[in-house]
Amino acid sequence: MKDSFRSTRRALLGIGVAVAGGAICARAAAQSKVSKDQAKYQDKPKGDQRCDGCIQFVAPDGCKVVDGKISPAGWCMLYAAKPK
Repeated sequence: MKDSFRSTRRALLGIGVAVAGGAICARAAAQSKVSKDQAKYQDKPKGDQRCDGCIQFVAPDGCKVVDGKISPAGWCMLYAAKPK
């Protein structure tokens, strides 16, 4: 009886840890974008660096890492050129 209780307790603890871990991962994924202010976003390019030339750009006006609508001709400090 005592071994059965331990097995059940371990199983419940394992399920609790898995649920908590899943909730933390889901929250981190939802909060993965930064604000325009945090990214130092501007609506104009910086030299030849433009959002539409960045690997994070999502046409027509989105970004994988910056929250909100962005201009394809904009720029931020997270700019990373698309490979040629």
